[in-house]
Amino acid sequence: MKTRAKRKTKLPPTFEEEYRSAFGEYIQHGGEGALGRAYELGRRAITEKKSLMEIAALHHQVLHGMLADGKRAMRLQELSAAAEFLAEILSPYEMAHRGVQDAIMALRQLNETLEEEIKRIAYAVHDEAGQLLVAAHLALADFARELLDPQKQQVARIEELLNQVEKQLRRYSHELRPTILDDLGWIPAIRFLAEGVSKRANLSIEIKTTVAGRLPGPMEIALYRTVQEALTNAAKHSKASRVWIRIARKNGTFCCSIEDDGVGFDVRAVQSDGKRRGLGLIGMQERLNAIGGALSIDSAGGRGTRLLIQLPMEARNANSHRTR
Repeated sequence: MKTRAKRKTKLPPTFEEEYRSAFGEYIQHGGEGALGRAYELGRRAITEKKSLMEIAALHHQVLHGMLADGKRAMRLQELSAAAEFLAEILSPYEMAHRGVQDAIMALRQLNETLEEEIKRIAYAVHDEAGQLLVAAHLALADFARELLDPQKQQVARIEELLNQVEKQLRRYSHELRPTILDDLGWIPAIRFLAEGVSKRANLSIEIKTTVAGRLPGPMEIALYRTVQEALTNAAKHSKASRVWIRIARKNGTFCCSIEDDGVGFDVRAVQSDGKRRGLGLIGMQERLNAIGGALSIDSAGGRGTRLLIQLPMEARNANSHRTR
């Protein structure tokens, strides 16, 4: 019986092996081909999520190995070639960084445009709809003067319904873009928001802060919108009875946490399934990313949810104009 020798499949070279090979080729022979390999290695490094520190350490290790070789000393020309090789490796990182910065700038501009449109709609709801309701009240009052008492009672019920509509429109206008956010800042605006959510959802919301004073306009808007989305999620989805909001400065970082005692959820599943709450969480993260902040979410089934907003304090000076 004939036996067949099993062929061993040759594994592709590791990143480190490929790096050493391309580096040695460029040091010895130079050429655009070796630089092309360096650029592709840079793209591969990004795909494999290698940090700049790892790249720098590997480059130092390879260079140190060459310098430790007693056969020859590296010439100035070769050291210069080593620097060129490293620069080519890092060029995809620079391009990626520029792309991220451009995306953040575009996102910031989009958020500012949306906020201006929200402000316009909120003021239109408050002012224009309010004026129409006043006109309706006056028309009903004129109409009621010629009516008998039973019919006047019916008009009074209509006026009461109009009063409820006016109250609801005023609340929607304030929550869309509360004037208190422009006038007093995001913390008073959050207190106003929490009061409304607490009454509607029968939800106990406790706010504690050790922070006073205003923040730059874009930061206040982003923080308000993030907390607004968090409270909306808590009221609609978490089945929570209590929510705690904590605001403080810690080790040079501005921190705001929103925690509830609800049912919790699988963070990865919600963010990836495209549902409204998943999109809401992604939107919160994008808003904070646009101002240099970060959002971490800690949740699991049966143990509630905790959202932590973190902003470096130096970001306070990034854009100091107010929301006016």
